[in-house]
Amino acid sequence: MVQSLRELKKNACLRVHPEADNWFGQQARRYLCFEGTSAHFASALFYLVDVVRSILLYSWRKMDFIIFVRYLMGTAYLPSPIDTIAYNFFTSMVPKSSHMFFLDVNPEEAASRIAKNRTQTEMFESPNSLRKIRAKALALTRFDKWTIIDSNKSISETASNINSSLFNEEDILQKL
Repeated sequence: MVQSLRELKKNACLRVHPEADNWFGQQARRYLCFEGTSAHFASALFYLVDVVRSILLYSWRKMDFIIFVRYLMGTAYLPSPIDTIAYNFFTSMVPKSSHMFFLDVNPEEAASRIAKNRTQTEMFESPNSLRKIRAKALALTRFDKWTIIDSNKSISETASNINSSLFNEEDILQKL
């Protein structure tokens, strides 16, 4: 996605939370590989600090696109109803975009991709957990103008759908 934007002469940055380029993101990822309430709490706390760090370091930069992966949807990993409360709290405080995409993948496809790309699964990556988190995240999309993209398709098809949504909206706004 970032490469596609750069080919279109757009300045883009990608941040995937938890991010591996800092201690907080590394700790969040580490705790995600454990089970239990303490690990869940620790992963959430380090995740939060990792996201805040990204906001402080990247949101002020002059870029055409800053892509934050998980970002606000990370709140879906919290227990209910804290997930909804946290989502609404954070959306009132953090930068948001007019382009917010939820890449929707069914739990079976997500589990298959995880199995192909990793040697260790995280606490939220069992098929049952993937189902629950997906449902919670989809429910959170009702609070803002999220564009839901069917991402069960290939990477190129998904990227094409995102690009279409981004650039069609930009073209319309430029004509006004």
